[in-house]
Amino acid sequence: MSVHLHWFLPTGGDGRTLVDRHAYTDGGIRRDRITPVSGVRAPDIEYLAQIAKAAEQLGFEAVLTPTGTWCEDAWLTTAALTQVTERLKFLVAFRPGVISPVLAAQMAATYQRISRGRLLLNVVTGGDSTEQKRFGDHLDHDRRYARTDEFLQVVRGVWGGVPFDFRGEHYQVEGGLTALPPDPLPEIFFGGSSAAAGPVAARNVDVYLTWGEPPEQVKQKVDWIRGLAEREGRTVRFGIRLHTISRDSSKEAWATAGRLLDDLDPETVAAAQQALGKSESVGQQRMLALHGGSRDKLEISPNLWAGVGLVRGGAGTALVGSHAEVADRIEEYHALGIEHFVLSGYPHLEEAYWFGEGVRPELAARGLLAAVPSPLEGVPAVNGRPASAPGGAPLLVAGGR
Repeated sequence: MSVHLHWFLPTGGDGRTLVDRHAYTDGGIRRDRITPVSGVRAPDIEYLAQIAKAAEQLGFEAVLTPTGTWCEDAWLTTAALTQVTERLKFLVAFRPGVISPVLAAQMAATYQRISRGRLLLNVVTGGDSTEQKRFGDHLDHDRRYARTDEFLQVVRGVWGGVPFDFRGEHYQVEGGLTALPPDPLPEIFFGGSSAAAGPVAARNVDVYLTWGEPPEQVKQKVDWIRGLAEREGRTVRFGIRLHTISRDSSKEAWATAGRLLDDLDPETVAAAQQALGKSESVGQQRMLALHGGSRDKLEISPNLWAGVGLVRGGAGTALVGSHAEVADRIEEYHALGIEHFVLSGYPHLEEAYWFGEGVRPELAARGLLAAVPSPLEGVPAVNGRPASAPGGAPLLVAGGR
């Protein structure tokens, strides 16, 4: 089992601080309404294209794009980015409750043809009723998962190539089909830590995603979902969602984490913790429990730092250390059965280079993934130094302090 590396597209905005998303009055969509925070970048298509191209060049297999009212639409944004990339896949997040499953199946089929087979799907059931109500969805937590179960049954049924009928509590479909099923069928990623989520994963998904918890807790989740899937006669693969701060030395990496932490004033942390504490998501509550809102003891496991979760919802932990140390932790998770690593960092452009040029060669040397040829191979040397020689620091393509 090899490692699959994925990166992240910050369609809600990016920056050199952990509070980048909170720095926007409108999600960063309009430049003229960005609050004056140093180093904050709006999610312009030009900037997102830089990240997508960098991810492709650095050997990432796909990029995850989030979903919500605070960010750009994932389907439209990534469809545009398929036109400026060649191999990169797009892990498109979407909410089952706000779109017809037959329409979603049709959209996926069209996307596969437009992108030449580069779509992956990330199903986000939703753990925040306030956010769901913005979309007009008023179901409670467990009923949302029951609806997701039906939704995925319909999607897979419609992809079968013949008229499909379905009668459930949430969906009634007669003769549903897509004119041309997607080829290949998009892999379906899904996460959820509640008792209601587990059976949905076991019955329907290809890859179960967990947020970055300590290895022993991740192992418990893997064993839980694997057991449920076996009872369904299925096999589910596993992935993990993490941030990374990788540097040439451990000291440099932790200094960067410290700078990110120093940028957070107590009022910002308190406000974020109060808002996140209202979430119905069991996974979010598990993230909050890792640090308890305190800046003390944020290294909750070797090289696993919970500082991101002080202000960020969802994935709240980062792998912090030298390139070799970060590779060690990835290898440790891989030994537990984790195959897909969906990674990100602040800012996403620069951190993609730090990881891609630092950690990826370490993983390749350990036989965990294939080496990607440098695009500079064969370029003549300049001033006696090969163009492909490592420089010890990432290529900074975008500006910032």
